[in-house]
Amino acid sequence: MRRLKQGAALAVATVAALAGTLAAGSPAMAASTPIGACGSSYHVIDQHDLGKATVYLLYNGTTNCVVTWKDSPNSTYVNAVIRAGGWAWVADPGNYSTYAGPVKLSAKGQCIQWGGNYGSTLYTSPSEHCG
Repeated sequence: MRRLKQGAALAVATVAALAGTLAAGSPAMAASTPIGACGSSYHVIDQHDLGKATVYLLYNGTTNCVVTWKDSPNSTYVNAVIRAGGWAWVADPGNYSTYAGPVKLSAKGQCIQWGGNYGSTLYTSPSEHCG
């Protein structure tokens, strides 16, 4: 009887160890909000509706962050873009299931343009949010 109890205890310990290994080895979870995608120190300062997605501009006091967030998961093309001072766009295009981005840019003393796509619906801001 004692040997049976030891065997059962060993089996439970093995299952627990394997479960811990699987949990530790799983990929990171995707963000559940635009703030979660950029980081907890960010806050939304602007947004634009694309119909079935929304482009968010967030800021943390030093860095701008753009995320294009879908209303529901799907395979439609999305993109998030940002640039400062007329320089090249920083972009994250793809057929992501939930959101594109984050794209981040520090632009102290400059105006930025930001935007994104959901399918063929595009938004690009004027030069704004200067600082």
